[in-house]
Amino acid sequence: MKSVVIKQPQELVIEERPLPQPAAGEVRLRVQSAGICGSDVHIWRGHNPFAKYPRVIGHEFFGHIDAVGDGVDAARIGERVVGDPVVSCGHCYPCQVGRPNVCTQLQVIGVHRDGGFSDYVTLPARNAHKVPESIADREATMIEPFTIAANICHQMQPGPLDVALIYGAGPMGLTTIQALAGVYGVKTIIVADRLDARLEMARANGATQVINNSAIDLQAELEKQGIRPTLIVDAACHPSILPQAISLASPAARIGIMGFSADPCVISQQAITGKEITIYSSRLNSGRFPMVIDWMAQGKIHPEKLITHQFHYTDVVTALELFEKDQNSCCKVLLTF
Repeated sequence: MKSVVIKQPQELVIEERPLPQPAAGEVRLRVQSAGICGSDVHIWRGHNPFAKYPRVIGHEFFGHIDAVGDGVDAARIGERVVGDPVVSCGHCYPCQVGRPNVCTQLQVIGVHRDGGFSDYVTLPARNAHKVPESIADREATMIEPFTIAANICHQMQPGPLDVALIYGAGPMGLTTIQALAGVYGVKTIIVADRLDARLEMARANGATQVINNSAIDLQAELEKQGIRPTLIVDAACHPSILPQAISLASPAARIGIMGFSADPCVISQQAITGKEITIYSSRLNSGRFPMVIDWMAQGKIHPEKLITHQFHYTDVVTALELFEKDQNSCCKVLLTF
């Protein structure tokens, strides 16, 4: 089989590898399509501190089960499935309290073990989620990105009374906008980004107001309008954002952080406690695949709006470079196998 392999930082090859055999409790997936994420680029460039090399990248993937290991019902062969990249032990404290995404022995497919940029990939049977026929193949490939939004939303519990502010109109921000508008009924969704093209994408995905915070002082603009956000999502993850979000937030607001920067930021305890702000952090997803599959099946979210480009896997370098460099026209890029 052919696999996209990062041999070491900056060295990507497409190489012939042996066909993997599913272990006990696993299935083998014939990959049909996979999505590019920023973390794939970071592994390629050597900027992901969690990656182990050499590595087949890719944690957003869809296909068909073509083989099963011992203990897995052979009737599953032929199922259309999407892969959850979170592989957990099931026994540690986080797993026991429903937080497998921060398992003490966490493995992420495409980061710690070989991923879906390959003709075939093996994964635990419980991580292969059946996709109904009503969801098209391209949309099915987008389930994993929406689980990231589902995870932060599940923690923050948005509702119609909320006034939401989203920092960043990249894929994480756009999936969150769709979830807030289509699933949770949030009526006011303000999005801040530094690129006008991204802000247009935000509008197309459900934002009610957009602000280019490279040209307009965000805090001054919201104060002028008398807006105090009750729900703030940081989908850009620059160290300057959290202190500003705390300052902008309404009393009793919730703030969600969807990623991280290695650089420190300085925040005021008084500002947090004085308004009794709740701050959530979110990593990957904790069992949100069935939730997102249900959202898609009901037409509450529209993944096709985020897909801007598609390439055959043999053009993976072109696809990765486009994703990395063209933030104006590029959102989600799919690879076909």
